[in-house]
Amino acid sequence: MIFDTHAHYNDRQFNKDREELLARLPEEGIGRVVNIGADIESTRQSVALAERYDFMYAAAGVHPSDVDCLDERTFNWLTYLVEASAENQGKIVAVGEIGLDYYWEKDEERRKRQKYWFERQMELARKTGLPVSIHSREAAKDTWDMMNGLRCEDIGGVIHCYSYSVEMARNYLNKGFYLGIGGVVTYKNGKTLKEVVKYAPMDRIVLETDCPYLSPEPNRGKRNSSLNLPYVVKMISELKAIPEDEVEALTWENGIKMYRMKG
Repeated sequence: MIFDTHAHYNDRQFNKDREELLARLPEEGIGRVVNIGADIESTRQSVALAERYDFMYAAAGVHPSDVDCLDERTFNWLTYLVEASAENQGKIVAVGEIGLDYYWEKDEERRKRQKYWFERQMELARKTGLPVSIHSREAAKDTWDMMNGLRCEDIGGVIHCYSYSVEMARNYLNKGFYLGIGGVVTYKNGKTLKEVVKYAPMDRIVLETDCPYLSPEPNRGKRNSSLNLPYVVKMISELKAIPEDEVEALTWENGIKMYRMKG
């Protein structure tokens, strides 16, 4: 079975066929999916999906590009939601996706706002004993400096849609983090990510789609879903020179461990 550790099935691109598609996933070998929050509303939607489908789980958090939805009132709501789930063994398995995104944000004051809510959400994860799902785009140094300063090794989690160098990957791997690998590894211009996959030990790689985005070849440019993960499995199999079923088994086990789930 395949574990999609990072998806966004609440996205409006799935509005026309969401139920039909999700019903197909277990039949097609997708055993578990974690739907990831990006703001307050998508966190609500992720929790609702997790409650409706046995094989789905949720992450609760606010993406750096959406931190304008956060203030003390909404953060208190998020805190209550995560704490209640942790106390009652609910289906929220991570705080995320959180982090820094400088691709869209050039203003220094707004970058400081991203950092503020990144730290607050990291501390929420620490408090509740949950791992984090980290988003970092064109913010390699600041993300690393913050995570290192916040003793991220005590929290744990995944660098979602890993996009940096082998050297930076080494830093995170040494802290016990996992690397989220998706469709980009199949792209012709994905040379650096291919090198990262070759370098990283198999016990630190997890599969993800980030759907509806980042479809792998040969479906690049189309809406992504967990049904495309076999293409990612195939590429990892080739890069690591191990059978595809072994990639599936190992990444399944990694996902379970990373999210601290019961097998």
